[in-house]
Amino acid sequence: MVTLSPVNVVLLNAAKFLTRRAFSTSRIANAQQMTVRDALNAGLDEEMERDERVFLLGEEVAMYDGAYKVSRGLWKKYGDKRVIDTPITEMGFAGIAVGAAMAGLRPVCEFMTFNFSMQAIDQVINSAAKTFYMSAGKVNVPIVFRGPNGAAAGVAAQHSQCFGAWYSHCPGLKVVSPYSSEDHKGLIKAAIRDPDPVVVLENEILYGVAFPVSDEAMSKDFLVPIGKAKIERPGSHITLIAHSRAVELSLDAAKELAGEGIECEVINLRSLRPLDEKTIVESVMKTNHLVTVEQGWPQCGIGSEICARIMEGEAFYHLDAPVIRVTGVDAPMPYAKSLEAAALPQPHDIVRAVKKVLNVK
Repeated sequence: MVTLSPVNVVLLNAAKFLTRRAFSTSRIANAQQMTVRDALNAGLDEEMERDERVFLLGEEVAMYDGAYKVSRGLWKKYGDKRVIDTPITEMGFAGIAVGAAMAGLRPVCEFMTFNFSMQAIDQVINSAAKTFYMSAGKVNVPIVFRGPNGAAAGVAAQHSQCFGAWYSHCPGLKVVSPYSSEDHKGLIKAAIRDPDPVVVLENEILYGVAFPVSDEAMSKDFLVPIGKAKIERPGSHITLIAHSRAVELSLDAAKELAGEGIECEVINLRSLRPLDEKTIVESVMKTNHLVTVEQGWPQCGIGSEICARIMEGEAFYHLDAPVIRVTGVDAPMPYAKSLEAAALPQPHDIVRAVKKVLNVK
């Protein structure tokens, strides 16, 4: 028989306790990890399985499993009629997709990057977005336009712009810009089920990032409502509003500022049109300070729209300082790595803006 010393007994009991804690039933402890790529893939698969009218088309989405592997395995599962490789002709296949939606199908039209959607913007705006209005409500266009948006890395001026402000400017479209894996899965499913055109702005850098995913989000019935923002981090001193990858930058800045006693409330917009004005206003009325963060250009951006709505509403009277926008630089994206970093907002830019608004050194 082995006799344990008091110290060893304490250590053994602690080990047993920690082992039990590892099997905690709490949501955080049990949260699974899932990449954004896999979340999108699961959402597409579930909706294609649920509704045979749903089909995917775009460049390299079928046999190659997608340029970013978002459609991995779908062609093998659903075949040529529902996962369709197209020629490199955005105007053409976007038009085919819009026509299919008018005829009662539910196409998911992938742009290899939203920069290429400029070739098809007439179909997106004049055909998809306006038809319901121009037909006096008789013709719905249930279509999803999706793909990577905004800055990636090392792809220079023509492949780095954010289309959040471009598309959210247009009545007739709904525009979402998800951040986490739950956002991506829930919003792609909600977009496919929506009776109207939805633009889903993803981000190439986020595809390989893994986020905790709740058991609820693993359900085939999980949806994220379009038009509803999420408070990622509660705070009382200042509100940070962001979308897509800028949410990550804001959370990093908030963590740094918390070490200095400044508590930031970080809002993940998730939806750009419609904007969740209620969540924005309630937060600003609580914190009395606001900084908006986005990777797009400053003029006529998402931050500009938020500033205007604050100015025009009750929340303006609760501000203790002017709103500051943190954005990308007002210039085409440079190719040089060092200049690219300087052209995009960084956490230290957000920290500096917060301190300026709060008048803190």
